Amino acid sequence: MNCLLDGTIPPSSGLSSSSALVCCAGLVTLRANGKTLSKVELAEICTKSERYIGTEGGGMDQSISFLAEEGAAKLIKFSPLRATDVRLPSGAAFVIANSCVEMNKAATSHYNIRVMECRLATKLLSKSKGLDWEKMLRLHDVQIKLGVSLEEMLTIVEEVLHPEPYSAEEICKCLGISLEELRSQILSQNTQDVSTFKLYQRAKHVYSEAARVLEFKKICSEAPANALQLLGELMNQSYISCREMYECSCPELDRLVDICLQFGAIGSRLTGAGWGGCTVSMVPTDKLNAFLEDVRKAYYQSDVQRLALEKNSLFATKPGRGALVFVEA
Repeated sequence: MNCLLDGTIPPSSGLSSSSALVCCAGLVTLRANGKTLSKVELAEICTKSERYIGTEGGGMDQSISFLAEEGAAKLIKFSPLRATDVRLPSGAAFVIANSCVEMNKAATSHYNIRVMECRLATKLLSKSKGLDWEKMLRLHDVQIKLGVSLEEMLTIVEEVLHPEPYSAEEICKCLGISLEELRSQILSQNTQDVSTFKLYQRAKHVYSEAARVLEFKKICSEAPANALQLLGELMNQSYISCREMYECSCPELDRLVDICLQFGAIGSRLTGAGWGGCTVSMVPTDKLNAFLEDVRKAYYQSDVQRLALEKNSLFATKPGRGALVFVEA
């Protein structure tokens, strides 16, 4: 099977270029072999396949790559995988702006450390509530097992976890396991030597971010007169949490978000894994052209390297269709 690959997604930009490649490869391989799978099955297979490069990723990117539909955002839920249409309010465009700082998830441990911190927080929260902590992997699992709301989970995080970083030894003591068991049974290969973990901050970010997602959908469904303002506030809250609680921003992203808000964005936040990559900003459509020009001058034209990448770095976007195979008639 010989393939020619081309694409327009900037690599390591937080726009799911690696997932796009994996999903494309999966779809083309099925087509070439005369096989078919449902979009959900294909998304789940592609999610698992990406983990072979050592990135402990979720399935959001692969799911939207297949399940996306033109004109609608999607609320994606897992276990089982399902997607619900979310109609975005009119009067605003979503603008992508690339910080031009590349972050390779597979070549660094930043991303996997956050995954492990969430996993460890899951286990400590589970044990404190008498759950079978050894089988619990995700913070979502704790909420489901306890049958409580996201707001109640935030209260439990405050009660159980302390804001100071946990040492590996303290985690072992809390769970009643040895350091060797922690490394061999819980930590990933490239997080074996991490000595401290911020469990409180990561858990608080995940539960509050999940609550913001549901609130975003609720506002879109109810469509109040000030919907755009409310959605923008949620995006801004999300960015503050990414920066301060999940600590996945970087100086360039901070600067770019500030510029976007300065020139008229209602809300702005990082998108993708973080530590580089892109921002997504919600901009009133009547201010879009002026916004693009102002951001271009303030962020890209002030730096030679960014200027060279500008063409594919700043653009307005809207929900489009998922992966397709085009065949000659």
